Amino acid sequence: MAIFIKGDNMVDNKGKKEHSVEVEGINECPECGGTHISKDYDRGEFVCDDCGLVIGDKIIDQGPEWRAFDMEQGEKRSRTGAPMTYTIHDKGLSTEIGWKNKDSYGNSIPTKNRAQLYRLRKWQRRIRVSNATERNLALALTELERISSNMGLPKNVREAASVIYRKAVNKNLIRGRSIEGVVAASLYGACRECNVPRTLDEMAESSRISRKEIGRTYRFMVRELKLRLMPTKPHDYIPRFCSELKLDGEVQSRALEILKEATDRELTSGRGPTGVAAAAIYVSSIQCNKRRTQREVAEVAGVTEVTIRNRYKELTEKLHIVVEL
Repeated sequence: MAIFIKGDNMVDNKGKKEHSVEVEGINECPECGGTHISKDYDRGEFVCDDCGLVIGDKIIDQGPEWRAFDMEQGEKRSRTGAPMTYTIHDKGLSTEIGWKNKDSYGNSIPTKNRAQLYRLRKWQRRIRVSNATERNLALALTELERISSNMGLPKNVREAASVIYRKAVNKNLIRGRSIEGVVAASLYGACRECNVPRTLDEMAESSRISRKEIGRTYRFMVRELKLRLMPTKPHDYIPRFCSELKLDGEVQSRALEILKEATDRELTSGRGPTGVAAAAIYVSSIQCNKRRTQREVAEVAGVTEVTIRNRYKELTEKLHIVVEL
Protein backbone atom coordinates (compact mmCIF):
# COMPACT_ATOMS: atom_id res chain seq x y z
CA MET A 1 0.00 0.00 0.00
CA ALA A 2 1.58 3.28 -1.11
CA ILE A 3 1.64 6.13 1.40
CA PHE A 4 1.62 9.78 0.31
CA ILE A 5 2.02 12.99 2.31
CA LYS A 6 -0.90 15.40 2.02
CA GLY A 7 -1.11 18.38 4.33
CA ASP A 8 -0.73 17.29 7.95
CA ASN A 9 -2.21 13.83 7.46
CA MET A 10 -1.06 10.66 5.78
CA VAL A 11 -3.54 9.46 3.19
CA ASP A 12 -3.40 6.00 1.64
CA ASN A 13 -4.38 5.29 -1.98
CA LYS A 14 -7.97 4.48 -0.90
CA GLY A 15 -8.48 7.94 0.61
CA LYS A 16 -8.46 6.81 4.24
CA LYS A 17 -6.68 9.16 6.64
CA GLU A 18 -4.12 7.71 8.99
CA HIS A 19 -2.18 9.22 11.88
CA SER A 20 0.17 12.14 11.26
CA VAL A 21 3.90 11.50 10.81
CA GLU A 22 6.76 13.97 11.13
CA VAL A 23 8.83 12.96 8.09
CA GLU A 24 11.90 15.13 8.61
CA GLY A 25 13.87 13.87 11.62
CA ILE A 26 11.65 10.79 12.04
CA ASN A 27 12.92 8.34 14.64
CA GLU A 28 10.67 5.30 14.27
CA CYS A 29 8.35 3.62 11.80
CA PRO A 30 4.61 4.26 12.43
CA GLU A 31 3.76 0.74 11.20
CA CYS A 32 6.16 -1.59 13.05
CA GLY A 33 7.91 0.80 15.46
CA GLY A 34 11.32 0.04 13.96
CA THR A 35 14.10 2.56 14.32
CA HIS A 36 16.08 1.68 11.18
CA ILE A 37 14.93 4.44 8.80
CA SER A 38 16.94 4.97 5.62
CA LYS A 39 16.81 7.62 2.92
CA ASP A 40 16.63 6.53 -0.71
CA TYR A 41 17.99 9.56 -2.56
CA ASP A 42 17.43 8.00 -6.00
CA ARG A 43 13.65 7.82 -5.42
CA GLY A 44 13.42 10.60 -2.83
CA GLU A 45 11.83 8.36 -0.18
CA PHE A 46 12.09 7.59 3.54
CA VAL A 47 11.93 3.79 3.89
CA CYS A 48 11.72 1.55 6.97
CA ASP A 49 14.40 -1.14 6.69
CA ASP A 50 12.45 -3.54 8.94
CA CYS A 51 9.04 -3.67 7.21
CA GLY A 52 9.67 -1.79 3.94
CA LEU A 53 7.05 0.92 4.56
CA VAL A 54 7.54 4.09 2.53
CA ILE A 55 7.11 6.74 5.23
CA GLY A 56 7.61 9.80 3.04
CA ASP A 57 8.48 10.67 -0.54
CA LYS A 58 9.48 14.32 -0.42
CA ILE A 59 13.22 14.41 0.30
CA ILE A 60 14.77 17.71 -0.73
CA ASP A 61 18.09 17.27 -2.51
CA GLN A 62 20.54 19.69 -0.89
CA GLY A 63 23.18 19.20 -3.59
CA PRO A 64 23.79 21.20 -6.78
CA GLU A 65 21.57 20.78 -9.84
CA TRP A 66 24.60 20.49 -12.13
CA ARG A 67 27.10 17.70 -12.64
CA ALA A 68 30.86 17.96 -12.92
CA PHE A 69 33.21 15.22 -14.12
CA ASP A 70 36.49 16.83 -13.08
CA MET A 71 37.78 19.58 -10.79
CA GLU A 72 37.96 22.18 -13.55
CA GLN A 73 34.29 21.71 -14.47
CA GLY A 74 33.32 21.92 -10.81
CA GLU A 75 35.15 25.24 -10.38
CA LYS A 76 33.49 26.71 -13.49
CA ARG A 77 29.95 25.64 -12.62
CA SER A 78 29.91 26.35 -8.90
CA ARG A 79 28.30 29.65 -7.94
CA THR A 80 29.43 29.82 -4.33
CA GLY A 81 32.73 29.82 -2.50
CA ALA A 82 34.10 27.42 0.06
CA PRO A 83 32.05 26.78 3.23
CA MET A 84 32.71 28.68 6.44
CA THR A 85 35.58 27.27 8.47
CA TYR A 86 37.09 28.16 11.85
CA THR A 87 40.58 27.19 10.68
CA ILE A 88 40.98 30.58 8.92
CA HIS A 89 41.16 33.75 11.00
CA ASP A 90 38.29 35.44 9.09
CA LYS A 91 36.35 32.14 8.86
CA GLY A 92 36.86 32.15 5.09
CA LEU A 93 34.16 34.78 4.57
CA SER A 94 36.30 37.61 3.16
CA THR A 95 36.90 38.17 -0.54
CA GLU A 96 40.16 37.28 -2.16
CA ILE A 97 41.58 38.49 -5.48
CA GLY A 98 42.57 35.49 -7.56
CA TRP A 99 46.15 34.97 -8.72
CA LYS A 100 45.15 34.57 -12.39
CA ASN A 101 45.62 37.67 -14.57
CA LYS A 102 42.16 37.38 -16.14
CA ASP A 103 38.98 39.42 -15.87
CA SER A 104 35.46 38.20 -15.17
CA TYR A 105 34.96 37.22 -18.82
CA GLY A 106 38.11 35.09 -18.89
CA ASN A 107 40.08 37.54 -21.03
CA SER A 108 43.71 38.30 -20.23
CA ILE A 109 44.35 41.58 -18.43
CA PRO A 110 46.58 43.98 -20.42
CA THR A 111 50.19 44.24 -19.29
CA LYS A 112 49.87 47.94 -18.40
CA ASN A 113 47.14 47.11 -15.82
CA ARG A 114 48.92 44.18 -14.17
CA ALA A 115 50.99 46.39 -11.86
CA GLN A 116 47.78 47.92 -10.53
CA LEU A 117 46.28 44.45 -10.01
CA TYR A 118 49.43 43.37 -8.15
CA ARG A 119 49.09 46.35 -5.79
CA LEU A 120 45.41 45.50 -5.22
CA ARG A 121 46.33 41.95 -4.27
CA LYS A 122 49.00 43.19 -1.85
CA TRP A 123 46.61 45.61 -0.08
CA GLN A 124 43.89 42.98 -0.02
CA ARG A 125 46.21 40.65 1.89
CA ARG A 126 47.08 43.44 4.32
CA ILE A 127 43.54 44.59 5.11
CA ARG A 128 42.35 41.03 5.79
CA VAL A 129 44.24 41.34 9.11
CA SER A 130 42.92 44.56 10.65
CA ASN A 131 43.77 44.35 14.37
CA ALA A 132 45.96 42.56 16.91
CA THR A 133 43.39 39.82 17.61
CA GLU A 134 43.10 38.88 13.95
CA ARG A 135 46.89 38.97 13.59
CA ASN A 136 47.18 36.60 16.56
CA LEU A 137 44.56 34.27 15.06
CA ALA A 138 46.25 34.31 11.66
CA LEU A 139 49.60 33.28 13.18
CA ALA A 140 48.09 30.70 15.55
CA LEU A 141 45.85 29.00 12.99
CA THR A 142 48.75 28.73 10.55
CA GLU A 143 50.77 26.98 13.28
CA LEU A 144 47.76 24.79 14.09
CA GLU A 145 47.50 23.74 10.44
CA ARG A 146 51.21 22.90 10.37
CA ILE A 147 51.08 20.69 13.47
CA SER A 148 47.85 19.00 12.33
CA SER A 149 49.30 18.25 8.91
CA ASN A 150 52.47 16.87 10.48
CA MET A 151 50.44 14.56 12.74
CA GLY A 152 47.92 13.60 10.04
CA LEU A 153 44.89 14.78 12.05
CA PRO A 154 41.46 14.83 10.34
CA LYS A 155 39.54 18.00 9.51
CA ASN A 156 37.02 17.72 12.36
CA VAL A 157 39.88 17.76 14.90
CA ARG A 158 41.33 20.90 13.29
CA GLU A 159 37.95 22.62 13.44
CA ALA A 160 37.47 21.66 17.11
CA ALA A 161 40.97 22.87 18.00
CA SER A 162 40.32 26.19 16.22
CA VAL A 163 37.12 26.69 18.23
CA ILE A 164 38.95 25.99 21.51
CA TYR A 165 41.73 28.43 20.60
CA ARG A 166 39.21 31.15 19.68
CA LYS A 167 37.54 30.70 23.09
CA ALA A 168 40.93 31.12 24.75
CA VAL A 169 41.56 34.32 22.78
CA ASN A 170 38.15 35.73 23.69
CA LYS A 171 38.80 35.08 27.40
CA ASN A 172 42.29 36.63 27.12
CA LEU A 173 44.05 33.43 28.20
CA ILE A 174 46.88 33.94 25.70
CA ARG A 175 48.51 36.77 27.65
CA GLY A 176 51.78 35.60 29.21
CA ARG A 177 51.84 32.34 27.24
CA SER A 178 53.35 31.39 23.92
CA ILE A 179 51.05 31.05 20.91
CA GLU A 180 52.61 27.68 20.05
CA GLY A 181 51.94 26.33 23.56
CA VAL A 182 48.26 27.32 23.52
CA VAL A 183 47.87 25.92 19.98
CA ALA A 184 49.40 22.58 21.01
CA ALA A 185 47.19 22.42 24.12
CA SER A 186 44.10 23.21 22.00
CA LEU A 187 44.98 20.43 19.59
CA TYR A 188 45.56 17.99 22.44
CA GLY A 189 42.14 18.82 23.89
CA ALA A 190 40.46 18.59 20.46
CA CYS A 191 41.97 15.13 19.92
CA ARG A 192 40.45 13.93 23.18
CA GLU A 193 37.13 15.60 22.39
CA CYS A 194 36.91 13.91 18.96
CA ASN A 195 38.06 10.48 20.23
CA VAL A 196 41.27 10.65 18.20
CA PRO A 197 43.68 10.63 21.16
CA ARG A 198 47.33 11.59 20.85
CA THR A 199 49.84 11.48 23.67
CA LEU A 200 51.63 14.53 25.03
CA ASP A 201 54.91 13.10 23.74
CA GLU A 202 53.53 12.92 20.18
CA MET A 203 52.23 16.47 20.48
CA ALA A 204 55.59 17.72 21.78
CA GLU A 205 57.43 15.95 18.98
CA SER A 206 55.35 17.65 16.26
CA SER A 207 55.35 21.08 17.90
CA ARG A 208 58.27 23.14 19.21
CA ILE A 209 56.97 23.01 22.79
CA SER A 210 58.01 20.72 25.63
CA ARG A 211 55.70 18.07 27.01
CA LYS A 212 55.63 19.76 30.40
CA GLU A 213 54.51 23.14 29.05
CA ILE A 214 51.78 21.59 26.86
CA GLY A 215 50.38 19.70 29.85
CA ARG A 216 50.47 22.77 32.08
CA THR A 217 48.77 24.97 29.48
CA TYR A 218 46.17 22.27 28.75
CA ARG A 219 45.20 21.93 32.43
CA PHE A 220 44.92 25.72 32.74
CA MET A 221 42.67 25.96 29.66
CA VAL A 222 40.43 23.11 30.82
CA ARG A 223 39.96 24.87 34.15
CA GLU A 224 39.33 28.35 32.72
CA LEU A 225 37.17 27.32 29.74
CA LYS A 226 35.32 24.64 31.76
CA LEU A 227 35.94 22.00 29.10
CA ARG A 228 34.31 18.69 29.94
CA LEU A 229 36.68 16.13 28.46
CA MET A 230 36.58 12.49 29.50
CA PRO A 231 39.86 10.67 30.17
CA THR A 232 41.18 8.72 27.21
CA LYS A 233 40.47 4.98 27.13
CA PRO A 234 42.79 2.19 25.99
CA HIS A 235 40.20 1.20 23.35
CA ASP A 236 40.81 4.46 21.49
CA TYR A 237 44.46 3.57 20.81
CA ILE A 238 43.94 0.02 19.53
CA PRO A 239 43.11 0.76 15.83
CA ARG A 240 46.05 3.15 15.38
CA PHE A 241 48.60 0.93 17.12
CA CYS A 242 47.45 -2.15 15.16
CA SER A 243 47.66 -0.22 11.91
CA GLU A 244 51.22 0.93 12.63
CA LEU A 245 52.21 -2.64 13.60
CA LYS A 246 50.56 -3.97 10.40
CA LEU A 247 48.23 -6.27 12.34
CA ASP A 248 44.90 -7.33 10.86
CA GLY A 249 41.35 -7.12 12.20
CA GLU A 250 41.54 -10.46 14.00
CA VAL A 251 44.26 -9.20 16.35
CA GLN A 252 42.43 -5.90 16.80
CA SER A 253 39.15 -7.63 17.71
CA ARG A 254 40.88 -9.92 20.20
CA ALA A 255 42.68 -6.97 21.82
CA LEU A 256 39.35 -5.14 22.22
CA GLU A 257 37.84 -8.26 23.86
CA ILE A 258 40.75 -8.40 26.32
CA LEU A 259 40.32 -4.72 27.15
CA LYS A 260 36.57 -5.17 27.66
CA GLU A 261 37.19 -7.95 30.19
CA ALA A 262 39.90 -5.88 31.89
CA THR A 263 37.56 -2.86 32.10
CA ASP A 264 34.76 -4.99 33.59
CA ARG A 265 37.18 -6.16 36.31
CA GLU A 266 38.51 -2.61 36.80
CA LEU A 267 42.06 -3.58 35.83
CA THR A 268 42.49 -0.44 33.67
CA SER A 269 41.75 1.97 36.51
CA GLY A 270 44.79 4.00 37.52
CA ARG A 271 46.94 2.69 34.66
CA GLY A 272 48.20 4.59 31.65
CA PRO A 273 45.87 3.90 28.70
CA THR A 274 48.71 3.51 26.20
CA GLY A 275 50.48 0.89 28.34
CA VAL A 276 47.30 -1.17 28.82
CA ALA A 277 46.48 -0.95 25.10
CA ALA A 278 50.02 -2.00 24.17
CA ALA A 279 49.88 -5.00 26.52
CA ALA A 280 46.49 -6.09 25.12
CA ILE A 281 47.86 -5.92 21.57
CA TYR A 282 50.96 -7.89 22.60
CA VAL A 283 48.80 -10.67 24.15
CA SER A 284 46.38 -10.80 21.21
CA SER A 285 49.21 -10.92 18.64
CA ILE A 286 50.64 -14.01 20.37
CA GLN A 287 47.23 -15.69 20.62
CA CYS A 288 46.52 -15.06 16.92
CA ASN A 289 49.97 -16.38 15.85
CA LYS A 290 51.01 -12.96 14.51
CA ARG A 291 53.47 -12.15 17.21
CA ARG A 292 55.17 -8.80 17.62
CA THR A 293 58.03 -8.31 20.05
CA GLN A 294 57.69 -6.17 23.15
CA ARG A 295 60.20 -3.73 21.70
CA GLU A 296 58.16 -3.27 18.48
CA VAL A 297 54.95 -2.67 20.42
CA ALA A 298 56.72 -0.34 22.87
CA GLU A 299 58.15 1.84 20.07
CA VAL A 300 54.72 2.27 18.47
CA ALA A 301 52.91 2.94 21.77
CA GLY A 302 55.56 5.28 23.13
CA VAL A 303 56.03 3.33 26.39
CA THR A 304 58.86 1.23 27.82
CA GLU A 305 59.17 -2.54 27.59
CA VAL A 306 59.01 -2.73 31.38
CA THR A 307 55.54 -1.12 31.32
CA ILE A 308 54.32 -3.65 28.76
CA ARG A 309 55.69 -6.55 30.83
CA ASN A 310 53.99 -5.29 34.00
CA ARG A 311 50.61 -4.77 32.28
CA TYR A 312 51.02 -8.10 30.46
CA LYS A 313 51.50 -9.98 33.74
CA GLU A 314 48.46 -8.27 35.30
CA LEU A 315 46.21 -9.10 32.33
CA THR A 316 47.26 -12.74 32.05
CA GLU A 317 47.05 -13.44 35.79
CA LYS A 318 43.80 -11.60 36.59
CA LEU A 319 41.95 -12.66 33.41
CA HIS A 320 43.38 -16.22 33.46
CA ILE A 321 44.70 -15.92 29.92
CA VAL A 322 46.97 -18.77 28.84
CA VAL A 323 49.73 -17.56 26.52
CA GLU A 324 52.19 -19.96 24.92
CA LEU A 325 55.50 -18.17 24.54
